[in-house]
Amino acid sequence: MRLNSIKPADGATRSRRRVGRGIGSGLGKTAGRGHKGQKSRTGGFHKTGFEGGQMPLQRRLPKRGFISPTGKGVAQVRLSALGKLSEGVVDILVLKQAGVVAASALTAKVILSGTIDRAVKLQGIGATKGARAAIEAAGGSVE
Repeated sequence: MRLNSIKPADGATRSRRRVGRGIGSGLGKTAGRGHKGQKSRTGGFHKTGFEGGQMPLQRRLPKRGFISPTGKGVAQVRLSALGKLSEGVVDILVLKQAGVVAASALTAKVILSGTIDRAVKLQGIGATKGARAAIEAAGGSVE
């Protein structure tokens, strides 16, 4: 087989539609655009959501909610996941290497979920009040 002899299988491709080429083609005269109106004319299309000058739906509805620009990069870490790590000192790099947080995470925050029974030292990682208390009760510290 040669690259210059490759072609699609028989019946796999259809010839393109040639509109406005006479009545016998089935797409003559109005060329499948119907009669009159904006959509029948050249350049007669408008942007998505346009309602003929009426205030569009997406602008009539109120704005709602808040999306934090910094919230996306913060990963949550359970206390039970910290207990399974072999390291004594835990920072974001250790969490990424252990696969506890995603590689794209910028920072991490420990939440009170599960239990911890050994001392760990957190560096550069946040912790909730409950998680901080649990870590310190186990003999660890949070910097």
